[in-house]
Amino acid sequence: MKRVKLKVMGISYSQTQSGAYALILIEENGDRRIPIIIGGFEAQAIVIKLENLDPPRPLTHDLFKKFADEFNISVIEVMIYKLEEGVFFSKLVCTNGEKEFSIDSRTSDAVAIALRFGCPIFITEEILKKAGITVNPTDSEISNLNEVDAFLETEKTKYDTYSDEELYKMIDDAIKTEDYERAAAVRDEIEKRKKKKKG
Repeated sequence: MKRVKLKVMGISYSQTQSGAYALILIEENGDRRIPIIIGGFEAQAIVIKLENLDPPRPLTHDLFKKFADEFNISVIEVMIYKLEEGVFFSKLVCTNGEKEFSIDSRTSDAVAIALRFGCPIFITEEILKKAGITVNPTDSEISNLNEVDAFLETEKTKYDTYSDEELYKMIDDAIKTEDYERAAAVRDEIEKRKKKKKG
């Protein structure tokens, strides 16, 4: 399994969709980018670290780092190992100095933690081929934002073929599995339908 190293390019706020953020990861030695829809809290946690801001009280990810440090546990790397129905699956590869172990994590949390531990982020070549967006290095940032918006639009509209009943079940399932990004996308589709009915 070929692995590709990624770096965090930044967070993009969708110009067209309120409350939608995309975490942009880029391959270290290439131009392929991975946009991942994330929630506002996770976006904040990542931006705070990218900008080296010091919040007055520790965020959850800072608390995780302090707790791990206290027990001599370090995160060696983050691995994005699966993509299923538009959802990225990640794991934290950790060590306590004696043994190595993995912990499943949402990708947004994994990236926020990787930034705090200063550890590398990897993805499989297979996932990068499937979900990566190739961007010409000479393209402007405006063009890049448009691509992100197009990606977010696709994510938000892929639920429009489902019935209302199916959508409500999807939200329940997404919340049970703590897939809040998917729940938000499904919720937006329901809200869109409600507005259409009123209009």
